[in-house]
Amino acid sequence: MNMPFVEKSFYDLNKSRNANQFLTELEIPYIVLGVQDEDAAFVLVADKITSLGEKTVENMVLDHLELDQQLGPDSFKIRAVYETTKSETNTSGSGQNQPSFSFDTGGGTMHMTQSLATKGIYAARGQTAQSFGGAIEVDENNDVKGIDITTPLTSFNETHYFKSSRVSAAYRRTVADLTGRVNSSRFKGYAAGEVLFQGASGTRRGTKATDLWEINFKFIVSPNRKGIKINDITIAEKEGWDYMWFRYEAQVSSDSKALIKKPVAAYVEQVYERRSFGALKIGTS
Repeated sequence: MNMPFVEKSFYDLNKSRNANQFLTELEIPYIVLGVQDEDAAFVLVADKITSLGEKTVENMVLDHLELDQQLGPDSFKIRAVYETTKSETNTSGSGQNQPSFSFDTGGGTMHMTQSLATKGIYAARGQTAQSFGGAIEVDENNDVKGIDITTPLTSFNETHYFKSSRVSAAYRRTVADLTGRVNSSRFKGYAAGEVLFQGASGTRRGTKATDLWEINFKFIVSPNRKGIKINDITIAEKEGWDYMWFRYEAQVSSDSKALIKKPVAAYVEQVYERRSFGALKIGTS
């Protein structure tokens, strides 16, 4: 592995001044190479900023670091965001523009064709009940119909306030592009593969430079699972938003009187693209 490397990326530096030439906005991107995870990249950028003596730049102070983009398996773009000493994200002074958070564990619905286990098989007098290997609702045509069940899903919303200059057309396109994607790295306490971004809605009232955007971000969480055992099949791993399905084959029943469908294979499919959510600019922890 190459030695870690950190350098400023001047080509997309975000910097603006007012009529009195005071800085009103400053975001400095850094490119980090040679590290495997974003936490290590954050540490390297923080150390670089300290070594350059740039925790304060003119009238602005370093507010936070945010993951802008994961460029490759061992490369990241980290953005250093500066604010004036009097934060412009709360211009009212009342605290009403602080970020807010909410969650809901109401669960979700999933169609299941295969049970975790068959708890009992009971036949009418004089009849023989066949085992379908956990297949659910097998009809007279030997088709597996399945059922809808409630699954453990958590949704959460975050509302953040942004200066108008930060909500550019490019940023809105980025948010739109990330909608319907799943996190590629740890996000808000959840492992990679567990968080689906459902989109955002924003409102801005007024036309003054100090009027803020209020943006609500919506997410839903499905937990990753390992070692799932279904009948005689063991699924090593299924990330939260992967899709799992079963292939059935007709087999001779135990009494050799009929053909019945039984599961012979399970498939785990990735159906959502994985992306870094750092570009949302709301933090990842």
